[in-house]
Amino acid sequence: MKHNDVAALAPQTTQGTLADLPKRNADAVPGQSAFSKKGTSDTWIDITFHQFADEVTALAKGLVAAGIRQGDRVALMSRTRYEWTLVDFAAWAAGAVVVPIYETSSPEQVEWILLDSGAKCVVVESTRHHEVIDDVRDRVSTLTEIVEIDGGGIEDLKARGMDVPDAALVEARAGLDRTSVATIIYTSGTTGRPKGVLLTHGNFLDLVENAVEKLGRDVLAPGSSTLLFLPLAHVFARFIEVLCVAARVRMGHAPDIKTLLDDFASFKPTFVLAVPRVFEKIFNSAEAKAAAGGKEKIFHRAATVAIAYSEALDRQGPGLLLRLQHLLFDKLVYGKLRDAMGGRVRYAVSGGAPLGTRLGHFFRGIGVNILEGYGLTESTAPLSVNIPGKVKIGTVGPPLPGTSVRVADDGEILVKGVGVFTAYHQNDHATSEAIRDGWFHTGDIGDLDEDGYLRITGRKKEILVTAAGKNVAPAVLEDRLRAHPLVSQCIVVGDQKPFVAALITLDAEMWPLWAPTHGLENVPLEEARTHPKVLDALQHAVDRANQAVSKAESIRKFAVLPGDFTEANGYLTPSLKMKRNLVMKDFEADVESLYS
Repeated sequence: MKHNDVAALAPQTTQGTLADLPKRNADAVPGQSAFSKKGTSDTWIDITFHQFADEVTALAKGLVAAGIRQGDRVALMSRTRYEWTLVDFAAWAAGAVVVPIYETSSPEQVEWILLDSGAKCVVVESTRHHEVIDDVRDRVSTLTEIVEIDGGGIEDLKARGMDVPDAALVEARAGLDRTSVATIIYTSGTTGRPKGVLLTHGNFLDLVENAVEKLGRDVLAPGSSTLLFLPLAHVFARFIEVLCVAARVRMGHAPDIKTLLDDFASFKPTFVLAVPRVFEKIFNSAEAKAAAGGKEKIFHRAATVAIAYSEALDRQGPGLLLRLQHLLFDKLVYGKLRDAMGGRVRYAVSGGAPLGTRLGHFFRGIGVNILEGYGLTESTAPLSVNIPGKVKIGTVGPPLPGTSVRVADDGEILVKGVGVFTAYHQNDHATSEAIRDGWFHTGDIGDLDEDGYLRITGRKKEILVTAAGKNVAPAVLEDRLRAHPLVSQCIVVGDQKPFVAALITLDAEMWPLWAPTHGLENVPLEEARTHPKVLDALQHAVDRANQAVSKAESIRKFAVLPGDFTEANGYLTPSLKMKRNLVMKDFEADVESLYS
């Protein structure tokens, strides 16, 4: 059994909680900017560590005045904004346990999370979210308080807590330490009802402290900043939130993905975190805009040079001709792409799904080093990540300090470590299935190379076995297909079938950019899926994807579906993972038609 056990770098202790961080920072660097909050237009208003600590204390007192006691559940349903982080730390300061809810969740999902967690208070962002809570409130007997951010609820809570003494907060946290539960994060639920993952203060603090020891000098150097735009209900963004506060890195919040590039330009982050789909969108949009401006060939050549330049860095280094070409395209193309991300981004952290070597090399080639990592809700996000200066593109890096990884005989990845959870909330059966002999069974398939770097090859439950007995990991093919500008989502099928096939959906955002450059400017999207030029382009994408696998694993046939798989129609989770079982159930006829 292959394994890599990495010793912790940070001192091990059970002392302290996440609630200690605001005051610790305020005492050490009171005037330093902790956050920048979006103002009017392109302005950002700085909030110092001293101001943040004062706000946390005032809001925590308000929660105590509202009847929140140690261990009570405070649910939080909002987009990514400063107030989310404020409520997070205020709830911890009041001794409460935070229960994040995706702001796009349906009433049924919200009801389940509130009921299962036993939430006493829920903080929502807007009237729309308030209405969702009102729909289910009568069926959640534990719920006594609803606070609406846009309705002035935060300020009202602060006012209610003005007479609460400091001693009340000390009492609220009495006896809590790193072994205490800090949050219950419900998994996205690609199958069945979401499970509540119990994560402790120590899961976050120990993992963050070890990450700072490993990455602090590069990614988290003085003057670093990040603009957070992923949902804070997701463990990946939540980890970065705590990491920034602990490492004293300035953080901004971007609630609207539609204005992200404008926010990048005005905020100018030094590192960002995203899921691979975001990097695919950046690449595809740049390619489409170049084509629309008659510069498609230049862009393709620039992309080829960027990839070749990055690949050369892993060998003897780029030669003179490649360096000259790279310098030319840096002025023509790469610099503009970096400017679109704010002009200062040196690192990007990618997680949530495999990135793919093509994108990894492309972005490193243009001067943005993507540190691909791997983790799950159950591991408090990252359990491995590539290290600046020692990046292996195509892997998710070595385990973080304090983390052990094993690869079982059947290829499943097993983990234990400082960030790994110990139980699901009120679900002993699921806990005993997931944690066996002290090791969390991730359900992911992978391998460790000679340097202890982890490579993810698929999900154990998603492995297809064709009628001929060939095992096929669909992720490799799906990742390559989604790299094409026209492809939004795809699902590779073929379990117990004679060959491998795929269902594809078209990207509605990319179609208006792609169509005019291919003579299809007057063709509506609903007609595009059967147009010969579109089918020909998709066939080329399938052919390129097939180059990554053997002939027996290759896609022989595909179909383009009307519509798309989205979070809104229930086929994607809020973290953009496909609900494969649901897709296979609802599109069974389309799958069967591929083999008729």
